[in-house]
Amino acid sequence: MFAWKDFSRLLIAMAAGLLLAACAADESVTEPVTSAPHDRRQSFPDAISYQETVQPILSNRCIVCHACYDAPCQLKLTAWEGVVRGGSKTPVYGEPRLSEAAPTRLFEDAATASQWRQMGFHPVLDEGTATNGAAERSASLVARMLELKTRHPGPTAGPLPASDFEFDINRELSCPTPEEFDDFAAAHPTWGMPYGLPAIPAQEQDTLLRWLEQGAPADALPAQTEQQRGSVRAWEAFFNADSLKAQLMSRYIYEHLFLGHLYFTDDPAHRYYRLVRSGTPPGEPVARIASRRPHDDPGVPRVWYRLVPEDEVVVAKTHMPYRLDAERMARWKQLFLDPDYIVDALPGYTPEEIANPFRTFADLPPANRYRFMLDEAAFTIGGFIKGPVCRGQAALNVINDHFWVFFADPANDLRDARVDEYLREEAVNMALPTTWASDLPLAINWVKYSEREVKYLEGRSRFLDTVLDGPLDLDLNLIWDGDGRNPNAALTIYRHLDSATVLQGLAGDTPKTAWVFTYPLLERVHYLLVANFDVFGSASHQLESRLYMDFLRMEGEFNFLAYLPKALRKPTRDAWYREASDEEKKFIYGEYAWLNHETAVRYRTDDPQTELFALMARHVQRAVGSRNRLESLADAPLREALAPLAALRGNALSWLPENAMLRIDMPSGASEYISLMRNTAHLNVSQILDEADRLDPDANTLSLVPGVVGAYPNALYRLRLEDIPAFTATVAALDSEDAYGLLAARFAIRRSAPEFWAESDALHAAYRAHAPIDAGMLDYNRLENR
Repeated sequence: MFAWKDFSRLLIAMAAGLLLAACAADESVTEPVTSAPHDRRQSFPDAISYQETVQPILSNRCIVCHACYDAPCQLKLTAWEGVVRGGSKTPVYGEPRLSEAAPTRLFEDAATASQWRQMGFHPVLDEGTATNGAAERSASLVARMLELKTRHPGPTAGPLPASDFEFDINRELSCPTPEEFDDFAAAHPTWGMPYGLPAIPAQEQDTLLRWLEQGAPADALPAQTEQQRGSVRAWEAFFNADSLKAQLMSRYIYEHLFLGHLYFTDDPAHRYYRLVRSGTPPGEPVARIASRRPHDDPGVPRVWYRLVPEDEVVVAKTHMPYRLDAERMARWKQLFLDPDYIVDALPGYTPEEIANPFRTFADLPPANRYRFMLDEAAFTIGGFIKGPVCRGQAALNVINDHFWVFFADPANDLRDARVDEYLREEAVNMALPTTWASDLPLAINWVKYSEREVKYLEGRSRFLDTVLDGPLDLDLNLIWDGDGRNPNAALTIYRHLDSATVLQGLAGDTPKTAWVFTYPLLERVHYLLVANFDVFGSASHQLESRLYMDFLRMEGEFNFLAYLPKALRKPTRDAWYREASDEEKKFIYGEYAWLNHETAVRYRTDDPQTELFALMARHVQRAVGSRNRLESLADAPLREALAPLAALRGNALSWLPENAMLRIDMPSGASEYISLMRNTAHLNVSQILDEADRLDPDANTLSLVPGVVGAYPNALYRLRLEDIPAFTATVAALDSEDAYGLLAARFAIRRSAPEFWAESDALHAAYRAHAPIDAGMLDYNRLENR
């Protein structure tokens, strides 16, 4: 939500960017080829094992920059298939697109190197006619990049020269083809791989070069164990039962879990699987339906839901683990198969249906749909935090840097029979913007869904007042307590500029704001930003999604404001939205969204908002405990030493990076890892442009969370326990870039540090030890150079 003048400015900027992108579109076209030597895995008895030897090196040294959609040159090294796919001069993120781009998802949109060549990807391995090892190596772009780094290793201390290196993630990339490499190396001799980091250890590089000399062979992927195959058979039988009720259930589950890394709890290897749509039933080879979105028309008479092994290395940005076991299957039967309701016909895949889950899944009991999402609420919320995008500053400046999340209790929120009628009546107004005709101008669409949102808010306000006239009191009994055992009862969300993290529990100090999710809100967030969102979509699609998310944020905040005394709701709203327009505020609490009922929460202090946070925290305490809080640290001296750092406030924190890792060496010889987040304060987050003009640096805060938080660390610090007071004092005194440079010189593991890779290995080992299921490889694309 933002003012019309901002909207006009954005349209002008988009139009200019789109015109430039259209003019440059033809430059990246590559002539198609008919075959490539790496179209299938091949190996031989004396070959270096890709799975056991090469992939671990790529994981620890290369995937840390080449993993997500924004991997430089789209070179994804998370699997052999990504290496042989190669690179592309066309970025996924860049200038706005007039129309949607062809998806380039590894393992989905092409199956062979030849097919990727036809889509404009160039090789990074030898695909010529070399017949000996030396020629294989010299023709390989990977080898030449590694050797360029060896010849020009760069500085071993201090920041890297700004004249030689650029680390802005939006920088223009060269992406040379093999034919262009000599010119590239002459122009940029310091840009060997790893770019802006130390050369990889000599022994590891020698292994990679010998593998390249062998022709980059790849041994077979690990075969599934009989236990794994049995689990797959059992779950595929469950997902593909014939009843209409079962088919509707499976479609609903798939549209919520399609991004998940599913694992079986009785599998000691914890191998991950993807739930995919297939044109073939269990027992036959999977014929994957590679649609742009999970609910696009599959084009087959019946969709079959299949489990396929996840063959890529797990990376933190996209890793969303989800447990499958007998308890889970029983729970889903209880929610969707056992209840007495009838499904007469299955919904279709028209644009109106796929973007409106309240119509598509109207036959499934709403309370049970809600409970399904609540059971793993961190996963549900994590869908839009971790799933569809690798960078999202424009999308993420819709949320504050730190806030808590609570949920309406389904036992109260959806027990009233009037809820079903209300959801049916409001289905049209809750339709997401992607359902509307794509040929309409963006401004017209924006007005259309603004009008529908106003109608929805007014209808919701009337409904809430009616419901609260009954037996329900507006008190904390309406807030889900996790049934006393589910740690998803309360979540914390951190924004790190263009990425974000969701954690179970209430991390950090009391935040500025909180959201309370109801079922309609949670479902719309998922379908807007996960199921409906297309990272390869047009600029208008992505902007519409961002604009609509403003409404959803405001709705979550309204639900929290409702528990405050009626007289304080508007003043609190105004404090959250300083310098926002009066029109915007109507969507939060005012003319469009109101609640005539007084809260039933009994306040005993003159600061009800702070008291409400404390009351809500106490309400969920039994379920969430001290998860992700400093209090969970077992070492008392460490807790005491970190407390003054966590209490820092104000403008000095502006000089810190958004998300940093502290390695603290303890007297015992062990090391503790603490995530240090700067929470950037804003006057409001209701506008998409000019974020820097809406900052409130005097209100900046810090959060310290045990373990690794976030996928993109901006800085790595190492200090001893006894250094923490000095580190804290230095941070508190920051007032310039030079002052931060002195801090970095003393405590940071910079990009140039000879020990960088050893520190990286130690960090990843600690991450896996602390969170063996949730851990993945971190991404260093946002690592600072200061």
